[in-house]
Amino acid sequence: MEFVNGSYKYSELTGKIIGCAMKVHRTLGNGFQEVVYQKCLAIEMEKQGLKFSRELEMEIYYEGINVGVRRVDFLVENLIMVELKAKSSLDDLHLAQALNYLEAYKLETGLLINFGSKSLEFKRITNEYKLKNQNR
Repeated sequence: MEFVNGSYKYSELTGKIIGCAMKVHRTLGNGFQEVVYQKCLAIEMEKQGLKFSRELEMEIYYEGINVGVRRVDFLVENLIMVELKAKSSLDDLHLAQALNYLEAYKLETGLLINFGSKSLEFKRITNEYKLKNQNR
């Protein structure tokens, strides 16, 4: 993640989102379906005054050809993609999926949040390709 003025870019915003997720996990614990956590996280982000789109649909292209549609769980402040899971643990496949979404949405920063384990798991992720190309 890009380091800017002594902290990571968007760290305040990602911190707020993670704080909302922590409150949801503390309140509900693990064991619910992903959609339940998604609804609760939306409530918490609204309380924090965060602007977001939920289940935002994005067309996926391969060499300029539309090959399908993907829905991201949340796009927060038009800057941060948030992908939720409710699995016993995160693995490399979940991370690869989130990185692919960042690239497809042409975003720099995302969060992968897992409510399914005993403790909330989260990963901040970055689209290194976008970061490199915007600095040219």
